[in-house]
Amino acid sequence: MRQYIDFFNAQRPSIEKISSELMNAYRDAACKTFVENGFPAFNTEAYRHTDIPTLLSSDFGFNLVDRYPDIDPYQSFKCSIPNLSTNMYFMINDRFYRRETGHKPLPENIFSGSMQEFTLRYPEIFRKYYGKLAATEKAGLAAFNTMFVQDGYVLYIPKNVVLDKPIQVTNILRGKVDSLINRRFLIIVEAGAQAKLLLCDHTADEAPTLAVIQVSEIYVDENAVFDFYELEESSDNTLRFNSVFLRQAAATNVMINSITLSNGITRNNYHVALDGSRSETDLYGLAIVDKSQQIDNHTNIEHHAPHSKSNELFKYVLDDQAKGAFSGRIAVAQDAQKTQAYQNNRNLCCSADARMFSKPQLEIYADDVKCSHGMTTGQLDEAALFYMRSRGIAEEEARLLLKYAFTDDIIEGIRMDALRERLKILIDKRFRGELITCRKCL
Repeated sequence: MRQYIDFFNAQRPSIEKISSELMNAYRDAACKTFVENGFPAFNTEAYRHTDIPTLLSSDFGFNLVDRYPDIDPYQSFKCSIPNLSTNMYFMINDRFYRRETGHKPLPENIFSGSMQEFTLRYPEIFRKYYGKLAATEKAGLAAFNTMFVQDGYVLYIPKNVVLDKPIQVTNILRGKVDSLINRRFLIIVEAGAQAKLLLCDHTADEAPTLAVIQVSEIYVDENAVFDFYELEESSDNTLRFNSVFLRQAAATNVMINSITLSNGITRNNYHVALDGSRSETDLYGLAIVDKSQQIDNHTNIEHHAPHSKSNELFKYVLDDQAKGAFSGRIAVAQDAQKTQAYQNNRNLCCSADARMFSKPQLEIYADDVKCSHGMTTGQLDEAALFYMRSRGIAEEEARLLLKYAFTDDIIEGIRMDALRERLKILIDKRFRGELITCRKCL
């Protein structure tokens, strides 16, 4: 930890030179928080299976100058999901890629673009939201991100604006040396608005270790609807530490769906606050891991208002020596009467060496609620295998079909038709051991 603090103090002029004054204004408080807390300590209750201090102890490089890697994403990257989005945007490592694309303009007053630019055009809105949710994470990952981040991506949907087609942001990791990347997202969906956002993570260079500390802050105001999808297809050498903070006002509907198809080591943190009555959240996750890959999901859903509802389902398919972990907490406050909260974690271990660790939790302080939580971990159903083989299906094909069926309820919950249909193909290829990609890198 000490080397990062010394590096920040020595390089702060370079960090701030190409960032905005508003973003720079948050660095002092973030540095103080990081000095006090550091990275999350290994073997603590929340980080029992991911040793972040050790993973980030290497000598990583930082890109502190406004320089893109040698890549033009609009030429080298072609998304093969048809009719998916009105506009495609790119983050290359920790920089928003600025380029006029000629796409159809977004509805009036919607902002989708660089965080630096947003601070200049909407300074008061930025001050109102930036860092307010992420500052609650005492472990220090968000503070570290705020110390070093120089740009990011902002999606701002004004009141009562309905975005008919989703926005897609593709995050491309690229580097020739081991690098640490700080990536930041701010999403603001005002009252009565509706939008969908898909974040896709891809690794262009597989040789170096590329570590990502990513923070997303999401604000959804009264009567708004928002879908947030994360799709990870990264390399075995990628370290991804991702924190998502969501605050919902009254009568809102939010879906979060996180899918990991390939990775190295991934830790996802989801912090959800249902602050308004009649707010609803669906939080889904799917991880398919093999070899020595690792996926660790930690969720914290807090019900602060009556008549709110959350539905949480995470599924893992683990093979070879893969390791999975799930820790989920649902807390219902005393005033959150009539709450409905459901949490489920289901896991499929396809080899004797795969390991899964699960800890679902409920904390209920109200007396008029409907809440449940559960966990199952097992292997493929031998009776189902026998039945399918007795009908002439080869054993290997039967195993593939059962694994595919296991993922079905997560995929069917996706409210984007093109993405849902494409993921069915990608998951089938993933289980067959084929090279999977939802993009074409030239």
